[in-house]
Amino acid sequence: MKIALLGYGKEGKSVEKYLKERHQNVEIDILENFDPEEIKQKDFSSYDFVFRSPSVPPLHLDNETSVTKYFLDHCPCPIIGVTATKGKGTTCSFIKALLDAEQKDAYLVGNIGVPAIDILDSLTEESVVIYELSSFQLWDLQKSPHIAIVGHLEPDHLNVHKDYEDYLNAKANICRYQSTNDYCIYYQENPESTRLATESKAHKIPYPFDIPTEIQNAITIPGEHNKNNFIAALAAVASYKNISPDEYIRDYQTTILTGLKNFKGLPHRLEYLRELNQVRYYDDNFSTNPASTRVAVNAFPNDNLVIIVGGRDKTDNEDLPEIYEILQSKNIKKIILLGESGHELAKRYHDDRFIITESLKEAVSTLKTESEALAPSVALMSPAAASFDMFNNVYDRGSQFKNLIETLN
Repeated sequence: MKIALLGYGKEGKSVEKYLKERHQNVEIDILENFDPEEIKQKDFSSYDFVFRSPSVPPLHLDNETSVTKYFLDHCPCPIIGVTATKGKGTTCSFIKALLDAEQKDAYLVGNIGVPAIDILDSLTEESVVIYELSSFQLWDLQKSPHIAIVGHLEPDHLNVHKDYEDYLNAKANICRYQSTNDYCIYYQENPESTRLATESKAHKIPYPFDIPTEIQNAITIPGEHNKNNFIAALAAVASYKNISPDEYIRDYQTTILTGLKNFKGLPHRLEYLRELNQVRYYDDNFSTNPASTRVAVNAFPNDNLVIIVGGRDKTDNEDLPEIYEILQSKNIKKIILLGESGHELAKRYHDDRFIITESLKEAVSTLKTESEALAPSVALMSPAAASFDMFNNVYDRGSQFKNLIETLN
């Protein structure tokens, strides 16, 4: 067997390990750090399979596959697929918490950081998989999961997708190939999510919908968006049981509350860190675009808010006007600028609330000083930009921020 791996990140390494453990005579060629245009000219006809990593646009070869495509073809149990521009990881984690409360054999994989192929051999027909799916993982799918959640969608990754329509077309694959035996849960307040849902033949469940006050009050992470993420998760678990959300709430309220009690949220997604000198610190470093920063800002409408913004812009600075519009929110009292887009914001707009910093350490020190001057207050890092100008990745940026906050005194 002859295999080509296009990209050698986490998924590529998992594919190599998986195939070598199962095939004695497998030959694997690893291609990385290549020009996407040059790779289109390469002849792959001698390979049995060409595994595309999520970062590589589809080549549309007859022998082309990906971890996601391979997994959907070989998974023996139901899959709950979740996509959105932001919030899909939190939604997946809510689903996992609800299923764990019933001691189901549930696995969380995909864009959240666990290659699906790693758990394939652990699955039985009684298992259930929660799969966080990015547009890159969905790009060339020709099969959809049994349960699909289409969350809020806005433009993103347009430095890779040719335009917004291409991005949405990739997202649509999560429900495009569903049958009448499947479920499509969609965010009815978003026109794009609603439009994508019309491509599905599945039973459709729009959200948000009303849930009991007792359950609402048990959601510990802030923001209306997180309540909506939970409602989508609740609808998914109800669908897994083949009952309506109303029946699930009625018959399983104790289990639902147990799941919420055990839910801690995800790192770097509006994560509460600590309170010091009447300042509550939050890490929202997974906010790499304006849409997610807007959500974070709106989560604290009645607080004095001091925010760190800036990083590597993914749109050649075309979204800076949108970022500045978000920063006009009345709850934002001081804005600490960091990184490439932070400096560009300072050049384009003159705002008395701006404070320019040159390092994360300086930004955190300034965050502490300015937040304590406004206490009681909320101190938030929600960059609205990617991390690669100053950090290895978004996890590195979030971890460094977290460590600096933990050392404050």
